[in-house]
Amino acid sequence: MHVPDGFLDAPTSVATGAVAAIAVGVALRKAKGELDDRTAPLAGLVAAFVFAAQMINFPVGAGTSGHLMGGALAAVLVGPWTAVLCLSTVLLVQGLLMADGGLTALGTNIVLIGLVTTAVGWGVFALLRAVLPKRIGVVAPVAAVAAYLSVPAAALVFTGLFAVGGTAPVENGAVLTAMLGWHLVIGLGEAAVTFVVVGAVVAARPDLVHGARGLRRPSRATAAEEVTA
Repeated sequence: MHVPDGFLDAPTSVATGAVAAIAVGVALRKAKGELDDRTAPLAGLVAAFVFAAQMINFPVGAGTSGHLMGGALAAVLVGPWTAVLCLSTVLLVQGLLMADGGLTALGTNIVLIGLVTTAVGWGVFALLRAVLPKRIGVVAPVAAVAAYLSVPAAALVFTGLFAVGGTAPVENGAVLTAMLGWHLVIGLGEAAVTFVVVGAVVAARPDLVHGARGLRRPSRATAAEEVTA
């Protein structure tokens, strides 16, 4: 999903850069309400994990590979505004030190990976959590569903950006088919990683997980009744 330099024209890149700058500025203010002395260290760990995980590509077939985006995962663990900051930092470091995505495309990548996946992931997560039982056990599976849907959402937004300012001689229909088709598969990997990581953190320290706030853990008596039922 990392967009390289020159793949979109200058006006489109400037526009996405402006959107990204505004979003990061707002996130800097809003993140203060998501973090405290206990949860702030988790934000650093999330950023480090996403950075490392994005370096690992998994095959999805026909010579195509995918990697973790991490928007939904980060939003559930540390909150959506903090997630935007974590992913933006990761993308900036990747662009500066590893030439991954390119600097002129940094705004585009922040919009796609940092904003779209976070917004869609957190939106789906919050909606499902609101209608499901208020139990801690729903966090990991709901986060996985949110993560899965966030990936094709980012692919659709990219397709729209390409239709507006794409520089490659490829038909928009072909771009839509390829991007959406492959990212529906890549989303399965995103969902699996999110389920495992969120589930592990919730099991160990549910008090640190932003998406678990206000949810209850089953009592020992309730758990015993469910086992014997």
